[in-house]
Amino acid sequence: MTKTIAYVLYPGLTALDLVGPLTVTATLGPEFQSVTVAHDLSTVDSDTALRVAATTTFGELTNPYAVVVPGGTSGTLAACADETLLDWIRTASAGAEVTASVCTGSLILGAAGLLEGRRATTHWGFRELLARFGATPVVERWVEDGSIVTAAGVSAGIDMALHLVHRFAGEDAARLAQLVIEYDPEPPFGGIDWSSVDYAAFAPLTQAVLAESLADHPELLARLTR
Repeated sequence: MTKTIAYVLYPGLTALDLVGPLTVTATLGPEFQSVTVAHDLSTVDSDTALRVAATTTFGELTNPYAVVVPGGTSGTLAACADETLLDWIRTASAGAEVTASVCTGSLILGAAGLLEGRRATTHWGFRELLARFGATPVVERWVEDGSIVTAAGVSAGIDMALHLVHRFAGEDAARLAQLVIEYDPEPPFGGIDWSSVDYAAFAPLTQAVLAESLADHPELLARLTR
């Protein structure tokens, strides 16, 4: 049987959270297929000048082999209150080999009740919110805790996806995927100096995004800001 890797779409997602990992898992052999899934097949806005559309719907896809949830900012927080989306993720996750997230997509997993008692990560600016969902926030590029795999911000999704290919098909397949996409990063200014990041200065922006995005969902807002 073909093993389906389902990437969840919703309005306002970050395109690279979706396209980066999808490009990696698309290198898997014919026994796997990577699809996108949403409420319907209409196009949705990302958080940049790009629109995307699903290849299948929640109603049509009920038993994926793996689920991957991309992140974003306002759109992701709104998705945390989308009960239809959350119900599909819960049901799909129950039978999936892996349920994964990229960046703030882990907040959606948390809202679906999938992170309770698990180690998890997300974008550094939102990491501490994971504790509000019963998770233990971890400062790592990606984190595997049983069937749940979470990645840090945006580009970390590619690293996580290479791990998924390794988990699904072995090291040779993962190394081939890395070669195919020529993933050999050399950022022009070197790595991030995390000791210089002003986390406190970013906190008010996080709170403002929460307040704006969840204005119509006071219970969830209170849970994340209490």
